[in-house]
Amino acid sequence: MLPAGFTRAIISSLDWAAQRVLPADPRPKHQRTGTHGEEAAYFHLRQLGYAMVARNFRSARCRGEIDLIGWDGDILCFIEVKTRTSRDVKTPEAAVDRHKRRELAQVAREYLRRVPPTCQWRFDIVSVYYNGLVACRPQIEVFRNASLATGNGAA
Repeated sequence: MLPAGFTRAIISSLDWAAQRVLPADPRPKHQRTGTHGEEAAYFHLRQLGYAMVARNFRSARCRGEIDLIGWDGDILCFIEVKTRTSRDVKTPEAAVDRHKRRELAQVAREYLRRVPPTCQWRFDIVSVYYNGLVACRPQIEVFRNASLATGNGAA
């Protein structure tokens, strides 16, 4: 496995080249910002020691998507990433409302069918703040076990 800094440098170089060679990304700016936030969260969690096993996991059986799935030691973590460029709106962690938590729990149940039934798991939320510019280094905060009502294995 490559060190996170080296991998990040390669991805940044490829992104730079893609901007100059490929047609412009047609997605709305907020979706592009969200993608950058998920990438930043991925590398940040790897630096914290998470072993990442899935990105943008979906299930055909239910709606929703889990941004990242990784192991923090022996605990499987379902991670929702929320990215913001301003602190003037709802905080990223507050944006994971009851409806979103319900969707996440349903998708997590589908994923949990793939692991041993004794597997411990939890929900984490990662807030990524870009201070106005996505090109700058973001502020990242991890909220472990963020959804206590459904994140302790009771989903």
